[in-house]
Amino acid sequence: MNLKGTRRTVLVTGGAGYVGSHACKALAQAGYLPVVYDNLSRGHAWAVKWGGLERGDLLNPVRLAAVIRKHRPFAVMHFAALAYVGESVDDPLRYYRNNVGGTIHLLEAMRDGGVDRLVFSSSGSVYGVPERVPIPEKHAQRPVNPYGHSKRLVEQMLSDCAATYGLRSVSLRYFNAAGADPEGEIGEAHDPETHLIPLVLEAAAGLRPRLTIHGTDYPTRDGTCMRDYVHVADLADAHVLALRYLASNRGAAAFNLGNGEGFTVREVIDTARRLTGRKIPLRAGPRRPGDPPALVANATSARRELGWKPCYPDLEAIIDTAWRWLQSGKGNERRKRGS
Repeated sequence: MNLKGTRRTVLVTGGAGYVGSHACKALAQAGYLPVVYDNLSRGHAWAVKWGGLERGDLLNPVRLAAVIRKHRPFAVMHFAALAYVGESVDDPLRYYRNNVGGTIHLLEAMRDGGVDRLVFSSSGSVYGVPERVPIPEKHAQRPVNPYGHSKRLVEQMLSDCAATYGLRSVSLRYFNAAGADPEGEIGEAHDPETHLIPLVLEAAAGLRPRLTIHGTDYPTRDGTCMRDYVHVADLADAHVLALRYLASNRGAAAFNLGNGEGFTVREVIDTARRLTGRKIPLRAGPRRPGDPPALVANATSARRELGWKPCYPDLEAIIDTAWRWLQSGKGNERRKRGS
């Protein structure tokens, strides 16, 4: 395939979503041209600011192949996936069809179009309930929900495609993406919102009557789930570093992304109270299906191999950017308009 004039173009599936849109900004700042491929079922056209938007679904292989022929990207960043754990438990076939089946179409289109580099948005959920924390990449993978299984299956496909087709890939297993663009251009706008930090802040802002704590009897220091929160801008930077890594490395690699420190739900709430100065009404609820008690990343390999160094490792700094984004009203207003 003739790549003349295309060596800076990156196809970003799911680039209108939360992490994908931040990755597009990081790509543009690094001198690449991101082209977003998104069906906008859960992403937002207003979040596509740094390149073109091609509306399409991974389950439409004809459309996908046409977009690759048109833009001739040299690499793909793959974010397009359904990502609600509870929903995956309620409707597993939908998750396997979209996350696994859609990725099969993507890999076929890449193979047929001569695109041999992929950075995959994976998840710490591939580990399931860990035997030890922080979790290293060599830890056994035992997902406890269909969402985690779908990520694990895609990683296996990438390994097989590396052996057979020479595909180069990096799977980035990140834990809890949080925060918003420090410059306020983009941020979280899920509908429904299920991520803890925006839910806490919406309760603080009076946008929801109270916050439900899902499970208070986990084997953690205060009985609530513990998670490793990593700033979305730091995740975006890691994707660009992974793309550069593929320039000189073959095969299928996988790296954890996290700050290596876990915070419980109650600790997140307490930090948000201090930062906002607001009351946060609470109520206790039952555990959610498929939620492990604690997920904390060992990201030593990413720091060593990719040269990744988070700029926002503190929970307070992460929550501060999310709070400023919420106060701006941009995400809520645009979400209500459906744009």
